[in-house]
Amino acid sequence: MTNPNERTHFAPELHIPNGTYNIDFYLNFGATEHFCLRNDDGSIHVAELEINGAIFHLHETMRWFNALEPITAKGVTAVIGLFVPNVDEVMQQAIKAGATEISPATDHEYGYRQGMFKDPFGHFWQIQKKI
Repeated sequence: MTNPNERTHFAPELHIPNGTYNIDFYLNFGATEHFCLRNDDGSIHVAELEINGAIFHLHETMRWFNALEPITAKGVTAVIGLFVPNVDEVMQQAIKAGATEISPATDHEYGYRQGMFKDPFGHFWQIQKKI
């Protein structure tokens, strides 16, 4: 099997209501927690989970780009997380193809290089790589 950092794969980011303290459902469902970053009040900011090699994230609702979790949106919502070997190259390809940059590729303290764009249909894509 190829190294997960060297192949393209999806990692959904599921929004949860702000002020969520408990994600036991996912652990009881069989997920393994890689990390969980909490806000000052103890609520969950972001957690990385894995089910049988499939990584996904739970993230508090980010209002700065009008995102909603499904309860508030009264529908299904998601940010499409795409892991790739070269974040900058994929970001440039997307923008060249007509995407709008939301945030440039940046290295983060939690060990990821990430950039985000909006495609012409309004879907948000987070292009990322573990560093």
